[in-house]
Amino acid sequence: MQKRKLGNCGLEVSELGFGCMGLNFLDGRGLEKKEAIYLLHKAVEKGITFFDTAEAYGPYTNEELVGEALQPFRKDVVIATKFGCKDASPLIGLDSRPETIRAVTEASLKRLKTDYIDLLYQHRVDPNVPIEDVAGTVKDLIQEGKVKYFGLSEAGVKTIRRAHSVQPVSALQSEYSLFWREPEHEIIPTLEDLGIGFVPFSPLGKGFLTGNINTKLEDVDRRNILPRFREENIKANYVLVEALSEIAQQKNVTTGQLALAWLLAQKHWIAPIPGTTKLHRLEENIASTNVVLTTDDLVKIDTAINGITLAGDRYPEFLAKQIDK
Repeated sequence: MQKRKLGNCGLEVSELGFGCMGLNFLDGRGLEKKEAIYLLHKAVEKGITFFDTAEAYGPYTNEELVGEALQPFRKDVVIATKFGCKDASPLIGLDSRPETIRAVTEASLKRLKTDYIDLLYQHRVDPNVPIEDVAGTVKDLIQEGKVKYFGLSEAGVKTIRRAHSVQPVSALQSEYSLFWREPEHEIIPTLEDLGIGFVPFSPLGKGFLTGNINTKLEDVDRRNILPRFREENIKANYVLVEALSEIAQQKNVTTGQLALAWLLAQKHWIAPIPGTTKLHRLEENIASTNVVLTTDDLVKIDTAINGITLAGDRYPEFLAKQIDK
């Protein structure tokens, strides 16, 4: 596994990270604790050093799981977590007041069984708290040695620039994949201009790009609240998977591997964080780092999907309101 640098402050991570949310939170089932720890240990064994969690995942239980699992490897891994949701729940609202940031950080340190957080993100931009106050608070935490690097999630370009002027932002985490390419318009040029790394979450389109979702989701699946995953939209959007499948077959890879390789080929400072609960999927994801896409391959992908308009919004209205513009 190769390494990549995120931002200009020295943060180095494996080119592919691991999104831990789904281990016990995403689809309504999750893994038993022993199984989840085993999978995280396998990820480390196979070269992944970058692990993403948040107090809101659970809430709290995901951080506890990640902290216990990664404690034996603490000096060799990068742990990212987040603050910013009121009472650790995005469904309740947002809270990035300086005193809350400090309280959340202290609690996260305990749950993660560590003396420092490698990368601390603001989970969502709080419109009621100036981003300068948020960045200044994290700057103080960095100076105190409790945090190493500052990150933002789903922030707009104006917010990114304002935050970066107070405390250099090492990474932005936002959704980006062949299922959602909106960041290409303004976000990626801004990150390149400022020297900020990009950590795409849902790099497989919340699983859609694997080609394994072509019908209605199970009732317990949390993706059911997302308009793009309504049954009629799944059927309409499957044309994207079909277009990618032809190219994947030519490259002798899966559509998921093609999608991850495409992301890795966009910029050398992009480090996607796919998540999984299955060892064979982890191995499949890791194998994507060995897929070489030529310029012709990238053009072929763009040509194949050009003109495909995907059905359904990314988030329901109450969550869409929390996305910074």
